[in-house]
Amino acid sequence: MPRSALTATPRTTPGTDMRLIDTHAHLDFDRFQEDLDDILARAKDAGLIQIVTIGASSGMESNHRALALADRFDHVFATVGVHPHDAKIVDLEAVRAIDVLADHAKVVAIGETGLDYHYDNSPRDEQRQAFAWFIALARKRKLPVIVHTRDADEDTISILTEEGADEVGGIIHCFSSGPWLAERALDLGFHLSFSGIVTFKKALEIQEVARTAPLDRILVETDAPFLAPMPYRGKRNEPSYVAHTARFIAGLRGMDEDEFAEATTRNAQRLYGLPLIP
Repeated sequence: MPRSALTATPRTTPGTDMRLIDTHAHLDFDRFQEDLDDILARAKDAGLIQIVTIGASSGMESNHRALALADRFDHVFATVGVHPHDAKIVDLEAVRAIDVLADHAKVVAIGETGLDYHYDNSPRDEQRQAFAWFIALARKRKLPVIVHTRDADEDTISILTEEGADEVGGIIHCFSSGPWLAERALDLGFHLSFSGIVTFKKALEIQEVARTAPLDRILVETDAPFLAPMPYRGKRNEPSYVAHTARFIAGLRGMDEDEFAEATTRNAQRLYGLPLIP
């Protein structure tokens, strides 16, 4: 393991001019409803200019909540899909319903979808089928696909390849694997999105991927309310904390934190087709 991955520390200089996008948050969770306006105000203060809230938080209904948030806030955009935990509820009727929701003007991606062999909350064959259907929908809609993968690297790459996901690209979100998955996802034209996990002391392999991945393929996210970065690990995560993740990766790469943040923002706007904000 290169020494840089072991010794790098986040830059925490206050008062920078970082412009950031949280590319993956679950703002519809109940844990945000009492103080959502305050959460979004803190995000603005931290430099966030846009947030993508994920429709696939739980079941089908979360998609409607995500779209309602996108309607309510100009700088919030949404995705639609069904999480692999809930793949057992996905049939062709459900995919058609998601297709209808994708007509919404602020839908910027399909997902999250993918495979989770760690929890196996849905049978693996049903996860694989749902994953393939949602990739097909992303291709139909010409939208990127957001991929959740845990303990399923080989099947994830196999399905992405077989289903032609390289036609639309997308994101391996909350990247928590190693170079094998990173290299193959990059070969398919995908982006790697890093959450607060990269700041954890023992996340050396993830840190090395974040240090070496092409700058034009890196995104940052919170996956809020989960996986808060250091120094907030174990607490409720929120979009403003993505600044800590960005600073940490900038330190790993030996970059100015504002320049790194701006690169990830350009990447997110290009991939998602978000409005450009001067």
